[in-house]
Amino acid sequence: MATNPPAGGSVTTSESKAVWHAGSTPLAVVMISYNEAHNMGGVLENLKGFAQEVFLVDSYSTDQTVDIALSHGVHVVQRRFHGFGDQWNFAIAELPITAPWTMKLDPDERLTNGLKDSITAAIKEGKAGAWRVRRRLWFMGCPLPVTQFLLRGWRTGTCRFSDVLVNEHPLVLGSIGDTRGELEHHDSPDLHHWFDKQNRYSSAEALSAFRGAPLSAKPRLFGVPLERRMWLKLYLSRIPLRSLIIFVYCYFWQGAWRAGRPGYIWSRLRVDVYRMRILKLAEMRLRGRELWLADPVLGPAHPNAVQADLREDSSGEVSQMMQK
Repeated sequence: MATNPPAGGSVTTSESKAVWHAGSTPLAVVMISYNEAHNMGGVLENLKGFAQEVFLVDSYSTDQTVDIALSHGVHVVQRRFHGFGDQWNFAIAELPITAPWTMKLDPDERLTNGLKDSITAAIKEGKAGAWRVRRRLWFMGCPLPVTQFLLRGWRTGTCRFSDVLVNEHPLVLGSIGDTRGELEHHDSPDLHHWFDKQNRYSSAEALSAFRGAPLSAKPRLFGVPLERRMWLKLYLSRIPLRSLIIFVYCYFWQGAWRAGRPGYIWSRLRVDVYRMRILKLAEMRLRGRELWLADPVLGPAHPNAVQADLREDSSGEVSQMMQK
């Protein structure tokens, strides 16, 4: 039976027997996790020989996530989850990163060889203080022609994250460059997992809107992509024929139709996810109270992971069950 981690401050633990063998690129890769055993082995194999060091901040997984990470020599810290922005800001501020560059990575993502080469070249050139990667979505085991440029790498110590409950964004100063190659996003091992994750994410976004929490950026319809996404979140519920517009955007504008049936299914489901957010927010406003969210199920504190501050949080934040 899983038990709650002990309350109290940071504690010292024994070291993992395995050691991460530094790769050829002076880069620290940082991930956060909750129950990512199905992804952890694959992402670490993908990073071998490439990253100088790898860190994981785990929110007390109940599966083998931490065991797998430790067996590969990853530096693992366990910390209670209070929100994505909070967890990422803790990670980049408190982890003992020594590499001159840092990269944010999710356990369900994989770097192509072309992207690895491009990141290595960008670091050697040093012309930009941060860089974006082109991420391609995989759905139902198939690559979709749906891509986006995301800021994922920066000089260590020059980044912070928007302090939001969900859908955090890195914020850096200075010039930003683009890399070549692709970051593959293998979004969920099956639809059961995908539906479960989207249900949690839509609840978190609706809860943030109900609380009046600030967005990650200023909403602007004709701004940069991040500002346009914030504008859509803010005003989507007021747009007539919004479901049709979202489907047309996903299926035709983003080109999901080129992926055949998986692309069609994904486009239809994106409409459902937006509808879930709107309806959950409408329900909270009608009832005048927040959604009821079950308390998280916490795994035990792992003896070979560093333990961060484990004091109980009574603020009512969404639990680590939202983790990918």
